[in-house]
Amino acid sequence: MTLTWPTTLPLPTVQGYGIRPGEAILRTEMEAGPARQRKRFTSVPSRIAVRWLMKREQFALFDAWYKWQAKEGGEWFEIPLLGGMGLVDHEARFTRQFEAKLVGGVLWEIASELEIRERPTLGRDALEVFLENDPTLLLASLRDLNTLVHRRLPGPLAW
Repeated sequence: MTLTWPTTLPLPTVQGYGIRPGEAILRTEMEAGPARQRKRFTSVPSRIAVRWLMKREQFALFDAWYKWQAKEGGEWFEIPLLGGMGLVDHEARFTRQFEAKLVGGVLWEIASELEIRERPTLGRDALEVFLENDPTLLLASLRDLNTLVHRRLPGPLAW
């Protein structure tokens, strides 16, 4: 069973949100000349600073989910998170215990840090296309194509 973020809980807020990629490069300073660098790993986890604002009932659900299903934050779970590719599902787990404080006597502010296994990025082929073309025009063309295919063209043709 894959553990997922409860759909009844809010996603992290934008305020305080930040992505910190892990170190994939090993740097060796030389006695003379430039330092040498090499890639140490093919896949490096990234850390994401997260913050949620929750009502009392939501915080009660989060606290129980964190304790029982996420095993005090040690289990991997799927959660939609924001990144360069937009809002995408990530495999994440907590790297430290969350902190909760009452804000204005009404909302709970929960802060923590998540570790994600893989940062979704453009593939190599897509990168080449975007480097050679205007990304804004490409995305607009994709939206136009989607509208044409799914909204304007007639349904399946009977042959």
